[in-house]
Amino acid sequence: MTVYADNAATMKISKRALAAYNECAETTYANPSSLHSEGQRAAERLLRERERIAAILGAEPAGIYFTSGGTESDNIALRTGAYLGAKKGKKHIISTAFEHHAVLHTLRELEKEGFSVEYLDVGAGGRVTAQQVASAITPDTCLVSIMFANNEIGTVMPISEIGAACREAGVLFHTDAVQAAGHLPIDIGEMNIDMLSLSAHKFGGPKGTGVLYCRKGIRPARIMFGGAQERGYRPGTEDIPSVAAAAEALCEASEHMAENAKKVSALRDRLIEGLSRIPHSSLNGAGGEHLPGIVSFCFEGIEGESLLLTLDMKGVCASSGSACTSGSLDPSHVLLAIGRVHEIAHGSLRISLSEHNTEEEVEYMLRVIPEAVEYLRGMSPLWREKVAGEKPFILK
Repeated sequence: MTVYADNAATMKISKRALAAYNECAETTYANPSSLHSEGQRAAERLLRERERIAAILGAEPAGIYFTSGGTESDNIALRTGAYLGAKKGKKHIISTAFEHHAVLHTLRELEKEGFSVEYLDVGAGGRVTAQQVASAITPDTCLVSIMFANNEIGTVMPISEIGAACREAGVLFHTDAVQAAGHLPIDIGEMNIDMLSLSAHKFGGPKGTGVLYCRKGIRPARIMFGGAQERGYRPGTEDIPSVAAAAEALCEASEHMAENAKKVSALRDRLIEGLSRIPHSSLNGAGGEHLPGIVSFCFEGIEGESLLLTLDMKGVCASSGSACTSGSLDPSHVLLAIGRVHEIAHGSLRISLSEHNTEEEVEYMLRVIPEAVEYLRGMSPLWREKVAGEKPFILK
């Protein structure tokens, strides 16, 4: 059996999205910047897809900008907030220590440019509160960037409350909603969101297509040059078939959000129940609101990379953290941020489910994962020392 359980890394493109892509590629092939009739027809199609996405997000179409993905959207949003603040003499930014690297690495670059960044503590539960944000805001604060939901452990932040705190303080609020879009309800207006990032391949759309939302009056920072596309803020000929597929995927995900969440949450809970029986293991980010499909565990006495390879031989496709850092041997910064020690953080496993997964697949994973953990522990000298009482266990 082959089980694809790495949907937080990327989802299979949906049939509706693929059909939309093929239809658009066949019929709407002209450059939307061209003045002839076919070009204008392409421009009209681009506008319709922009309007569809805006409607789902509760946004104005003029605030939707198409990008290459969540990483680019995050980069633009953070620089937009920072540079607008700098014009007013404000250079203090608030974020968290467990953001996606698209945010963290951009913030590090901004620190080199003279901005100060305060990284809020997310605690063992992997969450930040609106009160923490409000307490951290100073007269010098120009931007708050807090992810909607964490990509490794699945914890969901109180975005509406954080947005309200930022709006009351007059500070721009950006949220990386890459893992949330298509899986959790988003209403940009009601949530007081000023800027938002998303990526189509996380909800059944194509790779290489993302969205940046900017509230009316916020002009995105230009980080590329050479064209007047996207109202002059994001140069490069628009990939209309991919945009159409992204819009269709978001529509489909939104239409079936409640039923998908019910199904996937039940599978997630069954996984948590079963994996919790493994001795000296621990669920990451326990308690509170979670994404329907993400399950993250640490298993003492093993290395996550070895576990992934062992599971892969059994047909289970999973990850040990973010796919964007899968080539790194360093422990997950997310797990370190919630207080896991290095030894434990190295033994992590992230399983991310979708509506395409089945009960049969979950039961299969609940059979092969404990077997793999036991097998790897049997080969570990460190584990033998712990069993012999020569070294203490960390996880109960």
